[in-house]
Amino acid sequence: MIVHRAPQGSDAWLTARAGVITASMFGAARQRLKTGPDKGGFSTEAKKYAFRLAIERIGGVPLDEGFETWQMRRGVELEPAARFAHELVLGRLVMPCGFVTTDDGRFGASADGFVGETGGAEYKCLVSPEKLRDVYLTGDISDYLDQVHGGMWITGREWWDFCVYCPALEVIGKELFRRRVERDEKYIDQMVDQLEEFAAFVDQNEAALRAA
Repeated sequence: MIVHRAPQGSDAWLTARAGVITASMFGAARQRLKTGPDKGGFSTEAKKYAFRLAIERIGGVPLDEGFETWQMRRGVELEPAARFAHELVLGRLVMPCGFVTTDDGRFGASADGFVGETGGAEYKCLVSPEKLRDVYLTGDISDYLDQVHGGMWITGREWWDFCVYCPALEVIGKELFRRRVERDEKYIDQMVDQLEEFAAFVDQNEAALRAA
């Protein structure tokens, strides 16, 4: 594991991420067609992501030039408060980490925090009522499991706290939703196999671009 300690959003941070298959996009990278003549092939979203990464590898910079939505900016601004709320629940400190990659630099994750020697943390500051409802009322965090297990895979951690921070719910003491996810080797092995296939597809896209 390689830890890139550049501040989030900085030029160095953006450069470190360029061309890297990141945990927040593992779900997209794993998408395959479920029907039709090309069943089992890469989905449209996976193809777009692979081509974007190929361009970033060649240029060495993010294709979106670090474009930041207001939701992304809000998440960065609220992360310290989310971490503090998490620390209050844990009764211990959560150490900020940063962007981490596999030793070969092909895969990465923006780890929001490390807890002791074995734990990690992911903070989401959701604003979508639908997503907040799914998390708070049904406990459904399935949309984020690839990212969570990706963090554990890259860092070697044994568990990961998935947290949603919603300051509007502080008045009822529900500003922090926390679900601990234990390391699942079977899940990770299957995920990594599919990510390796996707990485090879990115290689093909890069080769095609260079030869065009």
